[in-house]
Amino acid sequence: MLMNLGGPSTLDGVEDFLTRLFSDPDLIPIPFQKYVAPIIAKRRTPKIKEQYAKIGGGSPILSWTQKQGSALEKLMDEISPLTAPHKTYIAFRYAPPLTEDTIIQMKKDGVKRAIAFTQYPQYSCSTTGSSLNELWRKSEIVDPEGSIQWSIIDRWPTHPGLIEAFTKHIEKSLLTYSKEVRDKVILLFSAHSLPMVVVNRGDPYTSEVAATVHAVMERLNFLNPYRLVWQSQVGPQPWQGPQTRDAILGFGEKGEKNILLIPIAFTSDHIETLFELDLEYAHEAEKAGITGLKRVESLNDDPIFINSMANIVKDHLEKAKSGSFFSNQYLLRCPKCKKDSCQKSRDFFGSF
Repeated sequence: MLMNLGGPSTLDGVEDFLTRLFSDPDLIPIPFQKYVAPIIAKRRTPKIKEQYAKIGGGSPILSWTQKQGSALEKLMDEISPLTAPHKTYIAFRYAPPLTEDTIIQMKKDGVKRAIAFTQYPQYSCSTTGSSLNELWRKSEIVDPEGSIQWSIIDRWPTHPGLIEAFTKHIEKSLLTYSKEVRDKVILLFSAHSLPMVVVNRGDPYTSEVAATVHAVMERLNFLNPYRLVWQSQVGPQPWQGPQTRDAILGFGEKGEKNILLIPIAFTSDHIETLFELDLEYAHEAEKAGITGLKRVESLNDDPIFINSMANIVKDHLEKAKSGSFFSNQYLLRCPKCKKDSCQKSRDFFGSF
């Protein structure tokens, strides 16, 4: 089961997508959420529809995940014939195919053994945690007898294959700059931000994203200056910073012209890359006189990336033979977490 946030495939699905997103306390904790979320979603729908219209009328994340899953199936059958045949399913948190529907389909197909494979390389309670909480909740409803045995790939921020894929993409993009400026190009690693209330609770996401960035820069021999910045802040409450837009414009004020954006927490294209980075920030940078702003191509169905996914799954299956069904970090909750759902989902996955 490839788990991700998801995105509306058509403009008609935008409001439902936003309603589910703003209704999730694991992602965006807001007061009176049950009542406020639909109002916020309805108010924001026209603007977000315009954004999706500018990138083709919907999110490509389902299409990319289907391609990744198909390639992963074939490669797994080759490198792990003893566990073949393999089949991938998709479970999005806020857009179809939703987790509940995917579990139902898996039961119809007679699945008895499954891996919940997060497509967020770096763990956050707001992303992977939310998806696993949803998987536990829906399993209790549609699979109360526990017919599917689960294990989890809950994080992989420094996997060598992931780091290699990012590195190759950065090197390819750097070659588009002239030799005179290539080593001076600022590498701006951009990840989806988190509300500071989540960060201060002890969420590991910030440190795991930083670990990915450091591993990539090690592979690049630290030849270029770099920073880690954060995008996609929503609402008035404090979020992790500095914001990507502010960093771009701040460097521009200092006379920097050549900046390479790297979406370090995303494994495939969606609205945050295709609209926010490629259109919105690029337009603002151009107005500010930043002439050399570019973006690294997303991993999407890069064979190096698919190979890393397959190796992660194969290694996981080997460890599961000895009873290791998730990472050592998974059972450790955030030090200031008080949510019953987080403990109940851990109890659920720890029972297999």
